[in-house]
Amino acid sequence: MFAFLRRRVYTSLVPLLVVLFGVFLLARLTGDPTNLYLPVSATPDQRAEFAAENGLDKPVLSQMADYLSGVVHLDFGESLRTGESAATMALRAFPATLQLAFFTMLLAVIGAVVIGCWAAYRPNSPADRISSLLSMTAASIPDFWFAITGVWIFAVVLGVLPTSGTGSALSWILPITTLLIRPLGVLTQVVRGAMVSALSAPYVRLARSKGAGDLRVVTHHALRNAAAPALTVAGDLTVGLVNGAVVVEAIFGWPGIGKLMIDAILQRDFAVLQAAVLLTAVSIFVLNILIDAGYALLDARVREKSKV
Repeated sequence: MFAFLRRRVYTSLVPLLVVLFGVFLLARLTGDPTNLYLPVSATPDQRAEFAAENGLDKPVLSQMADYLSGVVHLDFGESLRTGESAATMALRAFPATLQLAFFTMLLAVIGAVVIGCWAAYRPNSPADRISSLLSMTAASIPDFWFAITGVWIFAVVLGVLPTSGTGSALSWILPITTLLIRPLGVLTQVVRGAMVSALSAPYVRLARSKGAGDLRVVTHHALRNAAAPALTVAGDLTVGLVNGAVVVEAIFGWPGIGKLMIDAILQRDFAVLQAAVLLTAVSIFVLNILIDAGYALLDARVREKSKV
């Protein structure tokens, strides 16, 4: 088990290093911050002074060396816009994204288990076909389309939901619903497929022959064995939520790490963008390790392979 996790950590370090270098180089492609933070009438001396104060006058390789040295010491620099620590800004925004991802996946898992088990218990029935059609449709809807449509219908036309902020419970409905649609559709399909296989397995027939009721067969026998593939997909979807909430947070003004990235790109705030992307990458790295550990605990075959 520990050998498997250790190997997984080593293999995950490579993409983390790619992100580390990639975000530094791509941030510089957004443009020169001097043109954004100084007026058009600024003199060459003022521009040179601004660049020197923020380390922008150095060659790119020297800037990268300073950046990597700061990362090693957990110093990500300061925001060009506010002068605040970039790490502090990223850490302050990140919990809002985690809360959004957590509640979205909690509802998606509960809904997928209920609908998937219900559909699998009566395969090829009208209920199964309807749930399969709806789940496949939900899995195909782009998040940004549903977000824009939801804002137009429920905020502009009906006026029953706010378009942004986190001040009330109503402000959570549109962001969570937007992010919920696709994971719910995908997970429902996975749970349904895994449960159909599990319910036709010999151990389920044995349990029925011993007098086990339908509810016990589904919850104590079939669902437990169908949990491994569902856990893997749920973990991947959670990683996708953390990584892909940028557009949804920007549309709804959600004060999370995604909106912070968008604002940093528009303001050419290199330090904040680098800190936000790196924090997101590290969180995804940790989530993947936890998912693999959970899958190894549920599936003995994974543990056996890790010993080889």
